[in-house]
Amino acid sequence: MREDVENLDIKDVTANWVNAAVLQHQIDERIKALADLSHTPLFFGRLDYLHAPGADKAEGADGERFYIGRRHVHDAEGDPMVIDWRAPVSQPFYRASKKDPMDVGLRRRFGYTGGDLTAYEDEHLSDPSEAAATSKLLQQEIERPRVGPMRDIVATIQPEQDEIVRSGLSGSVCVQGGPGTGKTAVGLHRVAYLLYAHRERLARTGTLVIGPNKSFLHYIEQVLPALGELEVKQATVDDLVAHVEVRGTDDATAAVIKGDARMAEVLRRAVRSHVTLPTEGVVVVRGSRRWRVPAYELETIVGELLDRDIRYGAAREALPQRIAHAVLVQMERSGEAPDDRVQDAVARNTAVKAAVKAIWPPVDPAKLVLRLLTDADFLAVHAAGILDEDEQKEILWSKPVRSVKSAKWSPADAVLIDEATDLVQRTHSLGHVVLDEAQDLSPMQYRAVGRRCTTGSATVLGDLAQGTTPWATRSWDEALAHLGKGEAVIEELTAGFRVPTDVITYASRLLPHIAPGLTPVASVRENPGFFEVRPTTADEQVVDACEELLRNEGSIGLIAADARIPALTEALTAAGLTYLGPGEETTAETRLTLVPASLAKGLEYDYVVLDEPQAVVDGEPDERTGLRRLYVALTRAVSGLTVTHAAPLPQQLA
Repeated sequence: MREDVENLDIKDVTANWVNAAVLQHQIDERIKALADLSHTPLFFGRLDYLHAPGADKAEGADGERFYIGRRHVHDAEGDPMVIDWRAPVSQPFYRASKKDPMDVGLRRRFGYTGGDLTAYEDEHLSDPSEAAATSKLLQQEIERPRVGPMRDIVATIQPEQDEIVRSGLSGSVCVQGGPGTGKTAVGLHRVAYLLYAHRERLARTGTLVIGPNKSFLHYIEQVLPALGELEVKQATVDDLVAHVEVRGTDDATAAVIKGDARMAEVLRRAVRSHVTLPTEGVVVVRGSRRWRVPAYELETIVGELLDRDIRYGAAREALPQRIAHAVLVQMERSGEAPDDRVQDAVARNTAVKAAVKAIWPPVDPAKLVLRLLTDADFLAVHAAGILDEDEQKEILWSKPVRSVKSAKWSPADAVLIDEATDLVQRTHSLGHVVLDEAQDLSPMQYRAVGRRCTTGSATVLGDLAQGTTPWATRSWDEALAHLGKGEAVIEELTAGFRVPTDVITYASRLLPHIAPGLTPVASVRENPGFFEVRPTTADEQVVDACEELLRNEGSIGLIAADARIPALTEALTAAGLTYLGPGEETTAETRLTLVPASLAKGLEYDYVVLDEPQAVVDGEPDERTGLRRLYVALTRAVSGLTVTHAAPLPQQLA
């Protein structure tokens, strides 16, 4: 298929060099999408239908056989050999069961080792004499060791996951899922499905995946390209709001206030405060005639624009046209017949421009936020009745700042500037946005993401128990309201495919203390996994635990409190163990990654050594946040977990 595209001759089908360049770009993108992936089979399943799909079953039409794979594959004549997993005819591979066979006689799963076909397994779904059984190949695929970045799960999607993946483009979905329930994979595969089902529409409007940090985005970046989808952009929330350079930080109290949704109203008041009601009329001179728009009429025009509550910049652009229209009405009354060109000329008149500048001056969003954070009187006027005096003092900068460029902006400040920017000029909206690890966003960050999908839909992914910021969301209903997607359907995934039974059971001891209302994850894995709590007296013993786990196949993560990283770095170096940083791709030679607890979220390793749980808790501003951080760290293991500690364990784990 790739060679066919490479051999296309476009000389006789392009009218000019522009068409040729566009077509060549499309061909290059198609070639990239058809790249071979080593150790990735073209098909993983087969469906034998009792009747041809769409045929009248009463007529006894013969059945049909389809091979199911990651990509559509056709032969030299263009006949399909492998059907894309997203096609409607592939759906029974994920949804069919003994109770509802969906007209499937046989479902076959194929097993691979290093790209070679090594096993297959059949289910005769329409045969009442065959009992339902758990698929061993499916179990093996779920438990297969992880080396390298995150991979697709098209061979192992479960019915409850498939329902979310295939939900429509028009509706937004929020997925609450505990560790190892596959929520990130479900979100990415939903994007792949939507691009398949609505390709033209999303090609125009765009899609975006938002992750918590660069390490996480690097970890997931190969999933969609492996499914042939190259156009999906990835970013963090900080990337979206990068109007200024972020060089500063806020303490937790100030960050919580700046992230509060009430700040949106403070900013709206501050922006609108720049509008000044006119006290004098406008006189427009055209030739020998003078046309006067009195102050009361200007005031009516300004009042109407304010009442419409449109963007500040859009209203400012409309004002000269409204004034010009008032002049044209006078011209028509006097017997003239002005047209649109005359109205445009009046709108550009010097007197009109001067009036607009005085009534509706331009607003620089960064300068506006800078004034709010440095001018106590200006903040007090616009935060009156919204923020109390203590809250205002908390967010005011103690030192004066000369300019926007010299200011040490914090991440929360950048979000405020993004809000102010949207009040002035509408933010571009995309067709679909995936927001992962959403529980850690502040209300103002939710608003920033929501602006990117006002005319599109969203997939929100997260786990309330893993909220590790002081402003972490308390409920999905509240979060979705800030996002502007209050109508979104909330789905809960409770079946754990990644974390072994013994590990998730141990970690779930923390749930009553960090998220009392949540359903604990129930591991569906047959293998209980390796789990050990090991007292230590020296860092060398932590290194010993890593060396023991390196004797197994797969990746190893050493997770520790951020403050412990320098000491462990020294211990690993002294022992001659090479290691990677979070997000760096593991290789056969280097399978150990040293991970600060603050960056562990979203990552997974076959085996994990968790160093000093109490230090992880103590590294956060309050105990609840610390216990949530610990819950995240405890649930990164796919096959086994060793907890090492010299200090006593947190009492909640007792």
